[in-house]
Amino acid sequence: MKKIIILSTLVLFSSGAFAEDLSKYQDESRAVAMPFLKKLGAENQKAMSTGGPASAIQVCKEIAPAMSSEISRQTGWKLTRVSLKIRNPLIGTPDAWEQKKLQEFTERAGQGEKPEAIEASEIVQEPNGKSFRYMKAIAIQPGCVACHGSTEAIPDAVRTGLSADYPHDQATGYSVGQIRGAVSIKRPL
Repeated sequence: MKKIIILSTLVLFSSGAFAEDLSKYQDESRAVAMPFLKKLGAENQKAMSTGGPASAIQVCKEIAPAMSSEISRQTGWKLTRVSLKIRNPLIGTPDAWEQKKLQEFTERAGQGEKPEAIEASEIVQEPNGKSFRYMKAIAIQPGCVACHGSTEAIPDAVRTGLSADYPHDQATGYSVGQIRGAVSIKRPL
């Protein structure tokens, strides 16, 4: 009997510690993801104001991956942007966990949850060990439709630039408020 009680206490302690770790990791990930999104938004606005929508293509093509790489080097985590409708398959293709979460994000938004508040986190066991996974939804803002909207909403110069840089682009057809994708963080434990 005593062994069962001790075991129960140990299990309760472990699950409490697990919840604390999960919350801590989520807070730390949010503290990285939110400034990244804010800076990326500012870079896009700057490009739009100085060179129009066609210049914003370069922000997502060059500046965003450089920012992601720098954060990944600084933290030791993998930070990426992923989507179900891929623009750059080399760096934007979601893995199985990310695909599942992106589908859940779309469902949650469809049920009325505000896209800018949607996120997910979890500690997962993977072939290479445990990882903490975090995703924060990216919602389409009014300026985003110039590159990600319907064919009619995308200016000719942008369509030409997208065709040249992303010949197999799938990342169009969105409207304001829809979930475009997510910032994803994978942190080995």
